Amino acid sequence: MKTAVLTVDQVAERLGISRWKVHDLIRSRQLASFKIGRCRRISEAALDAYVSLRTEQEAA
Repeated sequence: MKTAVLTVDQVAERLGISRWKVHDLIRSRQLASFKIGRCRRISEAALDAYVSLRTEQEAA
């Protein structure tokens, strides 16, 4: 079963980057996120869109 919403730490692990870099991507609006209370969350759709965009940019 797929998780629809990920934490910053889960996204960092999936991308193989630090949690600080994930926060940088969120701050620069390259990776869409939202807050639930004080917790930052990223949808799997937003993560997939970010990866697809980066892949297309690198291929060009």
